[in-house]
Amino acid sequence: MSLKAKITEDMKAAMKSGEKDRLAVIRLIQAQIQQREVDERIELDDAQVLAALEKMQKQRRDSIEQFDKAGRTDLSTIERYEMGVIGAYLPAKLDEAELDAIIDAAIAESGATTARDMGKVVALIKEKAAGRADMASVAGKIKARLA
Repeated sequence: MSLKAKITEDMKAAMKSGEKDRLAVIRLIQAQIQQREVDERIELDDAQVLAALEKMQKQRRDSIEQFDKAGRTDLSTIERYEMGVIGAYLPAKLDEAELDAIIDAAIAESGATTARDMGKVVALIKEKAAGRADMASVAGKIKARLA
């Protein structure tokens, strides 16, 4: 079952069980997916749906940070709940050892030796760790190893 189909099935289940808060978040997810499909005139595959979900997670993290700074814990609580629902559709995150192994393998596979080769390494890692690692921290690790 594709990720989009799972989201649709979960929406139906949330409707039947009366989970209004969860249903609202799932509808937000579907709206984001449909918006991308309309804008780009394509049918999103699982990797693209994961990218959309990651973007939504990042937006929520930024919002939580801003709400906490402003002392609006009521709004940050809502954002945390939304992150939890969205996070249920994302694959499990890689631990440090797995991530280090993937980075080492990508550096060896691409033959990268300097920071100028970083793009090749990042491209390989994106394939293997899509949705399972924060690419900003991965880029920092790659840069440190190639420096």
